[in-house]
Amino acid sequence: MIQNLFPIISVESEKDLTKNFEPNKIESYWSSKWEKEGFFHTNGNVKTKKFDDKQKPFFIQFPPPNVTGNLHMGHAFNQTIMDSIARYQRMSGKDLIFIPGTDHAGIATQLIVERQMDAEKISRYEIGREKFLERIWDWKDKSRKNITTQIRRLGTSTDWSREYFTMDKQVSNGVIEAFVKLYNQGLIYRGKRLVNWDPILLTAISDLEVKSEEIDGYMVYVLYPFSDGPKNILDKRGNRQVLMGLTIATTRPETIPADSAICVHPNDDRYKEFIGKTVNLPLCDRKIPIISDEFVDIKFGTGCVKITGAHDFNDYTCSIRHNLSIVSIFTPDCHMNDNAPEKFQGLDRFDARKLIIQELQEAKYLVKIENHKIMQPIGDRSGAILEPMLTNQWFMNMTKPAPEGTINSGKSISEIGLNVVEQGLIKFYPKNWKNIYVNWLNNIEDWCISRQLWWGHQIPAWYSSSGKIIVASNKTEAIQKAKDMNISGDLKQDPDVLDTWFSSSLIPLTTFGWPKNTIDLERFLSSGLLVSGFDIIFFWVARMIMMSTHLTGQVPFKDICIHGLVCDSEGQKMSKSKGNTLDPIDLIDGIELKNLLSKRILGLSDSKKIKNIQEHTKKQYPNGIPSFGTDALRLTMASYATPGYNINFDLSRCEGYRNFCNKLWNAGRFILINIKKYNFHKFSEKFEYSFTDYWIISRLEILKSKLVQSFSNYRLDNIANYLYHFMWNEYCDWYLEFAKVQIENGSKYQRFTTFYTLITVFESFLRLAHPIIPFITEELWQKIFPLANSENRDNLKGQSISLQTYPALNNNLINEKAEFEVSELQNQIEAIRTLKERINFQSNRNSSLIIKGDSVILYRNKPYFSNIEKVTQIRIVDSLPHMTNALIQTTGKTAFMFDIEIDVSTELERLSKQITQLKNKAYISINKLKNSNFVNRAPETIVNKEKNRLKEFLDSIEKLKEQYKKIEIRKNV
Repeated sequence: MIQNLFPIISVESEKDLTKNFEPNKIESYWSSKWEKEGFFHTNGNVKTKKFDDKQKPFFIQFPPPNVTGNLHMGHAFNQTIMDSIARYQRMSGKDLIFIPGTDHAGIATQLIVERQMDAEKISRYEIGREKFLERIWDWKDKSRKNITTQIRRLGTSTDWSREYFTMDKQVSNGVIEAFVKLYNQGLIYRGKRLVNWDPILLTAISDLEVKSEEIDGYMVYVLYPFSDGPKNILDKRGNRQVLMGLTIATTRPETIPADSAICVHPNDDRYKEFIGKTVNLPLCDRKIPIISDEFVDIKFGTGCVKITGAHDFNDYTCSIRHNLSIVSIFTPDCHMNDNAPEKFQGLDRFDARKLIIQELQEAKYLVKIENHKIMQPIGDRSGAILEPMLTNQWFMNMTKPAPEGTINSGKSISEIGLNVVEQGLIKFYPKNWKNIYVNWLNNIEDWCISRQLWWGHQIPAWYSSSGKIIVASNKTEAIQKAKDMNISGDLKQDPDVLDTWFSSSLIPLTTFGWPKNTIDLERFLSSGLLVSGFDIIFFWVARMIMMSTHLTGQVPFKDICIHGLVCDSEGQKMSKSKGNTLDPIDLIDGIELKNLLSKRILGLSDSKKIKNIQEHTKKQYPNGIPSFGTDALRLTMASYATPGYNINFDLSRCEGYRNFCNKLWNAGRFILINIKKYNFHKFSEKFEYSFTDYWIISRLEILKSKLVQSFSNYRLDNIANYLYHFMWNEYCDWYLEFAKVQIENGSKYQRFTTFYTLITVFESFLRLAHPIIPFITEELWQKIFPLANSENRDNLKGQSISLQTYPALNNNLINEKAEFEVSELQNQIEAIRTLKERINFQSNRNSSLIIKGDSVILYRNKPYFSNIEKVTQIRIVDSLPHMTNALIQTTGKTAFMFDIEIDVSTELERLSKQITQLKNKAYISINKLKNSNFVNRAPETIVNKEKNRLKEFLDSIEKLKEQYKKIEIRKNV
């Protein structure tokens, strides 16, 4: 029996909810309360090793945001997904750790502080490394506080007592331990190789920090004369002609002095006879060989390419394959060095380009110049045009087998990363990212882990005066090692620091206490979930998998939820340079247009760009941005969270979900106001459930089933839609209306049962929705739970909804009979509404609604017709009266009519317009489904939704056509 499944209701004096939902007041209170009470600390006691065996461990860890400034929309998206899952797992009984943290962001942070010093006309070299690092630590403390405050505003339920920073002592100890261990295993080495070089930051940077921009450039065709003079050859027609040399096409003529060969494809018949010969290098006093290699694209340019091993990645690998000399002609700041001809030395690379083209033309080496689109590599942080540069760096060998005695001896780090995914120890959501991950690892190259910075983990390597390298955990250990190696004299530590991704790759090992064998590490490692954007899957996600498995033998987490990036409403990536960014806090609190304009142009120097950004912003947000509150923002983000897909952020969706929060708030107020209005007190002698009561309870159980399934697949988009539909459509639009009828017309037992159902279903919904919209559900639950849980009322005082049990599914409460009966009632009410619209019915009309159908069902449903549709006179008949121009509306076996005749011509015109409108909508839908890009790329749920819409359009058209024919017959009678 249903009444035995819920505790008895007891109502005492409860504070009413405010008339309007005011999210800011609620959010500030509960955010502080949650943290103060320590609600989100792990449930287990790691100090005493006492754990509840029934509680399975589960952890989620931040992809640590950079400590360099404000959070952006991507952070809000990621935080929403993580926190929703964390709250769900906590309420589902897991021993949960949700770990917050921030990243020291080596390049970005150093760049910001150096720019501040530039304004003061101070160089870091003037004040020295120690003083410079002090300034960075001071700045970091302020910036980090700003970021963590923003994270708190998003409602993130983390255990702040576990907060980490990637330069903290614990993390730093792990970073040093990992470097030393990997070096001793022969998997880290120092060597001279080609890297992406930033001539402004003067450091190597990772591929992640490189962005390509297409620009208008040109292709320069240059003649390289044969060293032994012109050649007589036969052209395709058999005519003999003189060939002076080979002509190459290049977009970078400034690198000609660094050339070490001309390369052609071995199957290119035009050049086969010249392979092995030499050509003179233009403007330089040396000869270079003609070689062949299959990497050459026969169709590009002339089919001949110059090989510049020190300044092109493809050329570098070709040079290694053919054992060519590698000549570097650039200084670290990209000026021509002493390896270039004297007249070019000291010039900036682009000034050198102009002069070299001029010299080539004067020396008659220049054949022609053509316009050509160029993909130019740009440093994401500095904005500098990057240069492939041959420098001494530290590398991790990704394909070398680990030595004997290691956990995965005989297997390379990349092989380990492949195995754990292939074996299903780690699963990707969505699945297609597994193939992308595997493909990347199969083509992986050694990882450059050093950076020429001062901010970061300084590489634990020392050099003797003779150049010997000693790797140790600290200088004391290095000195002892040097003595053991009979090395004397001072040792100097390598000035470089490790790539920020190196320390990040050791998460979550270091945040669980590694290299110590802690209880946290033993209990939680491999039990968790990683939520990450696809843009860092190779640079962070893959490296965490490899490092954790290599160093501990365990995977770092079991599931990886990959989400897309947040773009603007036009699909453009959000960036400060485009002036299209949105601060999530501005969506929560609102912002005036004046302040929004100031934010978007802050730091931009291009006046033309500033003007365009201002105009675009005014057009998009003429009144600024209103306050939506955190819950509306989170619900919006959740609705966009289709795994793996980018989102085009539309502010109007925030508005829709703010309205949803208002709807939920008003539903709570309705319950509390009516309980007081009807003086509802403890009363439980008898329950009398209506079929609508059974229906909403059944719908609640179906909702539970959908939500649990969606959480297991990390489909927050579905969860948002299910919650919205249940509360807005089923509970508020329908059941609240049914409840009003039952409260007004029912017996005291029926009233009690209706109130009881209203409260218990609403309380369950609050717990179901809490992971997504934590603030409003907490506030409402505090008012509602005493009504639904009076037996546990005293025990629950001072607690939070976040610590309650997530509602469990009870299949016995799914009631197919009630589902059918309410569906029938809804169709009948919709039929009455349609009929009223068709005859332009006014509620004060003195007319009767006449109904033909199953009299038992109709008499049961009659109070709902009367109260919901405001129809006071209802006649249930065996047959409808004959009225020539009265409209009839049918649903199933039930027919409705009012004793009102209509103007037939007006009705036909109305139906014709309605049919035309639906045909236009159907046409748009048909074309959409014919579009292969939409069908193949859009999420399956979206495609199915479009198919259902089309079906509804077509069905509605047929029904309207039938109505049209019937009325047309009347007109012609």
